[in-house]
Amino acid sequence: MWKFVGVLVLAFASFALGYYFGQRPAGTLEQTAGDLQQSIKQMYRTGLDSTMGIERDLRRRQALLDTKARVVQAKSELFDKNYGEAAKQLAEGVTALENAMKGARKDDATQAVKSVTEKLQEIRLELSMGKTIPMKRLDELQIEIDRQLNK
Repeated sequence: MWKFVGVLVLAFASFALGYYFGQRPAGTLEQTAGDLQQSIKQMYRTGLDSTMGIERDLRRRQALLDTKARVVQAKSELFDKNYGEAAKQLAEGVTALENAMKGARKDDATQAVKSVTEKLQEIRLELSMGKTIPMKRLDELQIEIDRQLNK
């Protein structure tokens, strides 16, 4: 008995759905499928862009952390009067930042990192020429790197 009622309900549902879809214009289904395809493409692009953005930000942050460690090491070398080693540490920090910024989009974060790189290069150049550098400049540079990390 229940099998008969189940078959009757399925038959009625199939006829009702056929009637419903038969009343719609023929292009509606194709348009709906096209819209779904466009929506999936847009979702894919958005997901890919956000993933790439996360990767770029991670690379930038890792380079900033590495550079901060190099600046702290350079400060330690300056306390010990090892100007050559301090310049070497700063040069490695510059290299890390430049490698991280290769292929990066031009935005505020990239410009800020480039300004940090320029300051590092100036200090490294002065150290390699034998000039003494006040610790305050390295402290300011370290604070600037911290600001970039907190963004």
